[in-house]
Amino acid sequence: MAKETGRKLIASNKKARHDYEILKTYEAGLVLAGTEVKSLREGRASLVDAFAQEHEGEIMLYGLHIAEYGYGSWTNHVPRRTRKLLLHRVEIAKILSQLRDGNGLTLVPLSMYFNNGWAKVEIGMARGLKSYDKRQVLAARDAQKEIQREMGRRLKGRR
Repeated sequence: MAKETGRKLIASNKKARHDYEILKTYEAGLVLAGTEVKSLREGRASLVDAFAQEHEGEIMLYGLHIAEYGYGSWTNHVPRRTRKLLLHRVEIAKILSQLRDGNGLTLVPLSMYFNNGWAKVEIGMARGLKSYDKRQVLAARDAQKEIQREMGRRLKGRR
């Protein structure tokens, strides 16, 4: 079997980008069972309720749903079990120091993908947005769209 290359998206958490201001992103590996990997290759995962937290000096991913593998038998996994994230020790120390500062930061999984055959999850150091912050972001996005639309019209020679 040929080795898989490139990046293949499994699942993304669009709501996280809407509800949080993402300050920094990290790429982490996952400790998975065999049937979990097979289920992920079928694209059967959900990041909707997932979050990451510190547990005994390591970062764990809670609430990630990976559906049971259809052809698995007694070896099948539990869909919502806690999974360990694989990060460098320096990255873990930096993340934990930021989380412990008490400045309202949290770790949110943004997307899950295969990178050269390895299952990865992109986690973001995030701060929750208030409803008025969301309105400001939407207004700025609409203004930027209008500017781009007008620039396109002027470049085409229309008014």
